[in-house]
Amino acid sequence: MKKFTKSYIFIFIALFAGILSGLAKQEIVFKAADAASLVFMNFLKLVAAPIVFLSILSTFLGMRGFQEMRILGKKVLSYTILTTVISTLMALLLFVIIDPVKVDVSTTQTGSILQEDSSYSSFILNIVPSNFIQAFLDNHVIAIAFMAFAFGVASLKLPDENRQTLNHFFSSLFKLILKTTELAIVLMPIGIWAFTTLLVQELGQDFSHFNIILLYLCCVLGANLLQGFIVLPVLLKLKGIPPGKTAKGAASALLFAFFSKSSNATLPLTLKCSETELGIKPKIANFSLPLCTVINMNGCAAFIFTTVLFVSGLHGHIFSWTDFGMWVILATIAAIGNAGVPMGCFFLSTTFLIAMGVPLTTMGLILPFYPLLDMVETALNVWSDICVTAIVDKEVKVESLEPAVINL
Repeated sequence: MKKFTKSYIFIFIALFAGILSGLAKQEIVFKAADAASLVFMNFLKLVAAPIVFLSILSTFLGMRGFQEMRILGKKVLSYTILTTVISTLMALLLFVIIDPVKVDVSTTQTGSILQEDSSYSSFILNIVPSNFIQAFLDNHVIAIAFMAFAFGVASLKLPDENRQTLNHFFSSLFKLILKTTELAIVLMPIGIWAFTTLLVQELGQDFSHFNIILLYLCCVLGANLLQGFIVLPVLLKLKGIPPGKTAKGAASALLFAFFSKSSNATLPLTLKCSETELGIKPKIANFSLPLCTVINMNGCAAFIFTTVLFVSGLHGHIFSWTDFGMWVILATIAAIGNAGVPMGCFFLSTTFLIAMGVPLTTMGLILPFYPLLDMVETALNVWSDICVTAIVDKEVKVESLEPAVINL
């Protein structure tokens, strides 16, 4: 408890120091913060890809067979799609209620058909990499996860002796990587100081067009807050899991996600909180959390949906209810295909707008506000990852008890 309290004292000191540094408006301080944040994020990116690969592969190697893999994979994927779709629907609800671009959706038809975009298509095609090393060099998280799944599934066909040897090797390597990441956790206050300083610098600029995007910001932040404070806690409650206790156990991971703006970078701390604070089985956490980090992007789905409709609406695109439904699906798919790195949602939204032929001038107005949006979205993504993992862990525990109850 003393260690926990001491850690949070340093975090809040770093937060306060970052605010003061940002308000000081000293160029040398901004350069130092930029350098510290760059080094910090480079280190996190260095270990993020190996963590995704090794955690998924070592989990497969520790499984007893296809049946266990099928059960876990089906549960994680089902809840991931469910929460992402609900998050997009929350964005749709607020977009219609707040109506930031005054869209008449009663009888209108749209001419804004999404055209084929080579960059996004190539991103999807590159899920299956042609080169093992290149996937790590490009930090292509989805391709890395695919390779881990491919090797993991293949390993289930190996003789037990070979699989146990591989399991020992890759599990030990995974633990080595996790030990290395403890350095990042120790240095987290420095990273938080740097991120906060740069955030205050960006938000301290003169925003003459604030009134134009105020309603847009309400839509994005409102959708994230509804998802994080109402939808996910209700889902936990329905499954018999106390939301308050879960949030308390995940607090350090959520705080780190908020400031790092990267769910991939937060993964080591998320794994630690899930296992030590929430009591989730390591096998479940090591399988579910890396997978969720890749495909479970609740905050990103809400951002993509709202941003594409807002920017294109300002440039004259008209949407019908059918179009809204289409964009719910597209935003969900895009969020699932988005990598959990800073500004991933921003670039993905830009790709959609380019494909629609929409000028990107409005994206320049959104950009200064995006660091704050990215913080909230990342924290929501990690919170959703933890909720999905906690639910899967609870269901697996309950189902594992059923045979014993029947035998009695």
